[in-house]
Amino acid sequence: VQLQASGGGLVQAGGSLRLSCSASERTFSTYIVGWFRQAPGKEREFVAAIDSSERRIYYANSVKGRFTISRENAKNTLYLQMNDLKPDDTATYLCAARQGAVVYKDPANYYYWGQGTQVTVSS
Repeated sequence: VQLQASGGGLVQAGGSLRLSCSASERTFSTYIVGWFRQAPGKEREFVAAIDSSERRIYYANSVKGRFTISRENAKNTLYLQMNDLKPDDTATYLCAARQGAVVYKDPANYYYWGQGTQVTVSS
């Protein structure tokens, strides 16, 4: 499956952004999908993930209560609503997908990746 992330931009601290990730295949509905982010000089880190049924949703502690992951399988699209953004949220955000039944937080377990969208939060 091919993934395309969009929606990034420059926002002031406290602001909001909504990221989208469009998938190329209808089988997207069967994938576990997630968002990761990577800042310059840092390792790629888990942000949020959701399973195909939307019953299992996980967040990194750093974004819990501020970010919401969701998916619209009929549109082959994954979303990340980001509220109360902080300068530490500045990074390239990437969407990823994997087949299987387990929702992993380790990016090494995701096989399909989008190209990333830049989010910059100014103080």
